[in-house]
Amino acid sequence: MFQATQNHTACLFCSIPSERVIAENSLAYAIRDGFPVSPLHTLVIPKRHVVDFFGLTPAELNACTELLHALKAGIEKEDPTVAGFNIGMNAGEAAGQTVFHCHIHLIPRRAGDVEDPRGGVRHLMPGKGHY
Repeated sequence: MFQATQNHTACLFCSIPSERVIAENSLAYAIRDGFPVSPLHTLVIPKRHVVDFFGLTPAELNACTELLHALKAGIEKEDPTVAGFNIGMNAGEAAGQTVFHCHIHLIPRRAGDVEDPRGGVRHLMPGKGHY
């Protein structure tokens, strides 16, 4: 079992099975999303139990960014049809957060995976993606 730096037994990401970890550094780790939006959808998670993005230290932000870059390159190498990415976080229940341990979604996108991708994350609010 992979152990985050602080063990919060009720927290999914503080006791993730080690076989799910696909990359890590001293302050963060990555797993494939259990409910992927697209193939190779990946989560970057700080090892310290912190509720959301706004609680991350500068060092944790750097560690997460380092993993995001490495994972992006790996995904592009593994699947050359990947033509873009959505990177997102939910901070707070009103924003859709359901697991209250910070995690960053790295979602590979492919040409034609949706009819009209313009607006990207703006589609979270109905009618706001097209402008």
